[in-house]
Amino acid sequence: MPVVVVESPAKAKTINKYLGSDYVVLASYGHVRDLPPKDGSVDTENGFDMLWEVAADSKKHIRAIVEALKTDDTLILATDPDREGEAISWHLQEALASTLKKGKKVSRVTFNAITKEAVTEAMKHPRQVDQPLVDAYLARRALDYLVGFTLSPVLWRKLPGSRSAGRVQSVCLRLIVEREMEVEAFRAREFWSVSAVLNTPRGQEFEARLTVLGGRKLDKFDIPTAEAAELAVQAVTSRTLSVLSVEAKPASRNPYPPFMTSTLQQEASRKFGMGAKACMSAAQRLYEAGHITYMRTDGIDMAPEAVTQARAEIGKRFGAAYVPDAPRIYKNKAKNAQEAHECIRPTDMGMAPADLRLSERDQQNLYELIWKRTIASQMAGARMERTVVEIGSADGQVGLRANGQVVLFDGFLKVYEEGRDDEDEDEGRLPQIMQGEAAAPKKGGFEAAFKKQADAVGKDDFDLIEAKSAQSQSALRRVPSAVISPDGAILASQSHTQPPPRYTEATLVKRMEELGIGRPSTYASVLTTIVDREYVRKDKNRLFPEDKGRLVTAFLTNFFRRYVEYDFTADLESQLDDVSAGERDYKEVLARFWRDFSAAIAETADLRIGEVLDKIDDFLSPHLYPLREDGSDPRICTSCGTGRLHLKTSRSGGAFIGCGNYPECRYTRPISGEEGGSVDGRVLGLDADGVEISLRAGRFGPYVQKGEATEEAPKPPRASLPKGWESGALTLERAIELLSLPRQIGPHPEDGVMVESAIGRFGPYVKHGTVYANIPDVEEVFTIGMNRAVEVLALKAAGRRGAAVAEPLRALGEHPDGGPVQVMPGKYGPYVKWAKVNATLPKELTPEAVTLEEALALIAEKAGKSGKKAPAKKAAAKAPAKATAAKKPTVKKAAAKGPAKAAAAKKPAAKKTAAPKAVAGAAASEDVLGE
Repeated sequence: MPVVVVESPAKAKTINKYLGSDYVVLASYGHVRDLPPKDGSVDTENGFDMLWEVAADSKKHIRAIVEALKTDDTLILATDPDREGEAISWHLQEALASTLKKGKKVSRVTFNAITKEAVTEAMKHPRQVDQPLVDAYLARRALDYLVGFTLSPVLWRKLPGSRSAGRVQSVCLRLIVEREMEVEAFRAREFWSVSAVLNTPRGQEFEARLTVLGGRKLDKFDIPTAEAAELAVQAVTSRTLSVLSVEAKPASRNPYPPFMTSTLQQEASRKFGMGAKACMSAAQRLYEAGHITYMRTDGIDMAPEAVTQARAEIGKRFGAAYVPDAPRIYKNKAKNAQEAHECIRPTDMGMAPADLRLSERDQQNLYELIWKRTIASQMAGARMERTVVEIGSADGQVGLRANGQVVLFDGFLKVYEEGRDDEDEDEGRLPQIMQGEAAAPKKGGFEAAFKKQADAVGKDDFDLIEAKSAQSQSALRRVPSAVISPDGAILASQSHTQPPPRYTEATLVKRMEELGIGRPSTYASVLTTIVDREYVRKDKNRLFPEDKGRLVTAFLTNFFRRYVEYDFTADLESQLDDVSAGERDYKEVLARFWRDFSAAIAETADLRIGEVLDKIDDFLSPHLYPLREDGSDPRICTSCGTGRLHLKTSRSGGAFIGCGNYPECRYTRPISGEEGGSVDGRVLGLDADGVEISLRAGRFGPYVQKGEATEEAPKPPRASLPKGWESGALTLERAIELLSLPRQIGPHPEDGVMVESAIGRFGPYVKHGTVYANIPDVEEVFTIGMNRAVEVLALKAAGRRGAAVAEPLRALGEHPDGGPVQVMPGKYGPYVKWAKVNATLPKELTPEAVTLEEALALIAEKAGKSGKKAPAKKAAAKAPAKATAAKKPTVKKAAAKGPAKAAAAKKPAAKKTAAPKAVAGAAASEDVLGE
């Protein structure tokens, strides 16, 4: 039987169902080889040869393929239809080279959707691995390795506390940091707008905005103050208004194109608050189940048969009027044909969201979004009528305008309306208005709006303004943000210009796409990386740079500016696209990049940390030292009054603002802290004995200390701030509470042994003798009583005896080797369990979001590290599996041929410009794994 290899077990299961028993379908579980995280993996001295290594947990998957090929001579590589999928097929072919020499046939097939028709059709048209696509992958992988393993150590040495840099992630981070600096530098400008509620002679009301004052057309800032707004309201109030013109124009709106990767991520973020990673995870599961086409694509074109099916479905569901005369054709936006895929669409247009019974909410939402967008993209356009009404006074001194819109035929809007990043005011529908008729102010039309403004500032009464018009018998009313006419029909409202909005994941992906930075497969991983590195935090779906992210951006902008330039990164992406199109040699791209990049690295060899900090200090000065209200020098220390403030680093690697008069002046504050704050040495007050309590900065974060170190007491009482406590908001009372721990709750009612509460390495807990029991809330440490403490301790003791068995949080499915895979709650966080293998979930994976595929990868990695074996298989197991168990063939490490072997055998001499040795840990390797 031919052996078919795909990436995931879920995909293998679906494809096996379509191909039947004539094929053996196995999963590679993603990439089987990677560059080892050490010096020399990319040999810059020998044509950029790469030394590949088979991952530990991939060896058993390769063994399974080798065993299956013993009984068949045909290997079909059916990985995903993109550059990454082509690379996985190439790696498999290279890793299996010794097995494939003996007359085996190897072919490559691709399909854009996992349906029976698509899979069986693909099997009829095999081809060979596309080398230009592989070359493009090799170039990207080498570039990411060289940047990650060369630039990251420079960061570690020159900028203590930073973690790593990446070719695309650093440019993405720069976008977020620069947007935040724009927000901080922004100065709001006041302006006022005047509106009126008017009546037609038939008693129908409508709203109009002041556009002409004093015979002159108004610009946005022409009414800059409350006083000017008062005059404008009086000018409108004192005049008789009539309709000068009514102009109605037909308008139309065409539907949006179907989804590609970036637009899907943007809409999922706008409509559901779904992050890029969660969006792609849900889309992956929909794709592997055969519900949608491939989800990593730059293309927006749709297969002709899908267009026909969509048009038929539109006619069936909505009627012939909603089917346009001709199919809609959308132009493919992909950079080159080799990587151009069809849009993201349902594989069956007739399968509406209600017909597809999905258990996971994210998949339900995403499928509905994709189905509606795809159907709408082939529907008739919407037809509207836009009306503009001009109102004015007889003397031409005052003019107002009303805008309205009427939808005559909803077309595609019946199904789908695209979300917005920044909400605009929609034009309302206008009543019947005729030219030449009177437009009388509607008494009390704006009273509710004015009252809302008054309530917002807490005013029960209003300032009265003497009316200057002889026709007015009463006064205007005013609150700080609004002025209203005596009859309540004309309202002036205060506004201020707004800073540019901070990026959401949706707007950041859109901006990266506009600049040509990254590709569909990279957006989610790049955004995840900068959040995981704590360079950026998400708050209410907005992205805020952390101090660590600002420092890294400042360093790279000052010393490696070219490599975080948007144009440079976009041009490099274009070169890689040329490689995948077969129009450029990937080694030439690497050579050109490395020549200049290695020289830039060498220039930083003699940089001192002090010099680096001075440069960053200047670059970030608007953020670090904002202008003071009294106009004084923002860099003068507020504590001693003479020292100048500077950016400094602590022994732990953190950065803070400190006084130049140290140690005489110990004033410090966080980079993003308030002027009065201090990280190290800020005195909080005195305790009951008159001893000074201070806030300090330590190796493991901020802590409070009682008194000072002396010869008699070299280690005064100290306590670290619990997670979630902000140092800037810490009070003396809270500090004293911390220092008083452990807190004695009282003697246990059963044996009289003292029960205590405290905060330890693993969080808050209660203790009775040798029994420790965790409690969920830090605050409970200071308030927990005996009844609650005894209950918590009893539950812990019962758990030890096995009286209480934890229930699974989720059942993910069956392991390919048999047995359920479950998500379990654990003492140190959730984990996935299969047989006797327990694998902790990474912090970025929640129990609700983890998939069976991800769980299997974690279990395989854990089993490989611990040496645990799978449970004995039942007699019904397939023959190839038995063969694997009976015989364990030795699989040699797959190394690159030729020069790469030489590189492995002989260690190259260390050079300044060569990729430096990897530091223990995965800080750099994480970066180079996904740009």
